[in-house]
Amino acid sequence: MSQSPRPDPASVAKSEAEWREQLSPEQYAVCRCSATERAFTGRFWNHKEAGTYTCVACGEPLFSSEAKYDSGSGWPSYWQPLNPQAVSEHADESHGMRRIEVKCARCASHLGHVFPDGPRPTGLRYCINSAALGFEGTDAT
Repeated sequence: MSQSPRPDPASVAKSEAEWREQLSPEQYAVCRCSATERAFTGRFWNHKEAGTYTCVACGEPLFSSEAKYDSGSGWPSYWQPLNPQAVSEHADESHGMRRIEVKCARCASHLGHVFPDGPRPTGLRYCINSAALGFEGTDAT
């Protein structure tokens, strides 16, 4: 299953040197090299603040805290993206497994994977690396 990245004049294209300069080593490994952070270690796996989770590389809004839930997996999990156009899905057969990789549609950063074992209403679990995310809290004023 592969979706083409959306044709978007706001797409982000940078050289690998520019990505290395912008991102921390962990963020670079996850976003540009499809690494996975260890379970229960990421900044957002147990985060409960209201707001929007964004792509750490380009700032694209990706997931709402309202769609976040505790999957028990040790990674931030969401039952749907904020906007289906914000993420793209790609077949991933690495490590001897068949999975669906999730990338930011704007900058092609690796975010994590989506699995068909999530809660209602979608039945999906977007299992996302904290290192791929930024966060914008909801202003309480």
